Amino acid sequence: MRSKESGPPPAAAQVAAKSHASRGVSPDDMLARVLYRDGLMLIIDKPAGLSVHRGPKGGPSLEDYLDALRYGLPRRPELAHRLDKDTSGCLVLGRHRKALAHLGLLFKHRKIGKTYWAVVEGGPVEDEGTIDLPLGRLDDRIGWWMKPDPQGVPAVTKWKVMGRYSFPSPALPLAPSPACGGGRGGGSPGHGASGFPLSGSPPQAGEREERAAPAPPLTWLALEPLTGRTHQLRVHCAAMGWPIVGDDIYGTAPRFRGPVLHLHAREIVVPISKNKPPVRVVAPVPGHMRERLALCGWSEDPPRPAPADARA
Repeated sequence: MRSKESGPPPAAAQVAAKSHASRGVSPDDMLARVLYRDGLMLIIDKPAGLSVHRGPKGGPSLEDYLDALRYGLPRRPELAHRLDKDTSGCLVLGRHRKALAHLGLLFKHRKIGKTYWAVVEGGPVEDEGTIDLPLGRLDDRIGWWMKPDPQGVPAVTKWKVMGRYSFPSPALPLAPSPACGGGRGGGSPGHGASGFPLSGSPPQAGEREERAAPAPPLTWLALEPLTGRTHQLRVHCAAMGWPIVGDDIYGTAPRFRGPVLHLHAREIVVPISKNKPPVRVVAPVPGHMRERLALCGWSEDPPRPAPADARA
């Protein structure tokens, strides 16, 4: 027997649509990101750049969409855990209080499996390993910036190399205007929109030919956090000498016009029911990571099936 749930209430949809009209994002866009739904939880594919909570300065956040994700229930779903603003991928929402409490216990007791994909600058020599490095606050005034701290809270991450790429280092023309560089911008002479140097690009006026410093190699990692500390994966990778591409706090990315953070919550496994197999959900690779992942050997994901729906 199918549930009597229906689509989002018109009033909620109208409010959310008005809130996001200036950004070109609608409730339908978020509904299209629902990867899994049953009577207890939703799993969505959170886009990079969207905060999960509304900050003190305001601005768009996932909270603006929660009413549109009710699917006819009297209460809106709520977050069972968090992802950083610039991290994309699998995010779990509890659909009512009892489900939210159950999910909270599963996360607290580390019963939920999480796998992230990252592209890092440089990379480990080995093919897999574990980082066991306690973390503490970098500054008490900024509670969410972290640092390695022997007296801090335990933090453990397992990692595995999925692929590698080394850039060739030919003599390349140097672009005269770094301010017009890659990342989110349109690129500069001799560089693509992603910031990668384009081999064989002709010199521009005022340039001189000389050998450019080789770009650091890239490594595609699968990361499994065994603990759930703030910014754990970002700090751990940076502390090991291979910061995540696009990390403008712990890595080398500029604060503006740099690449988007290449950290994606790829897979989550939730044992939501005692009498059924765990729910396993995979989030598709986001557009901003496709280029560098492809260089490291990633192949296209198969076509995405219709959202998993386990309603009774």
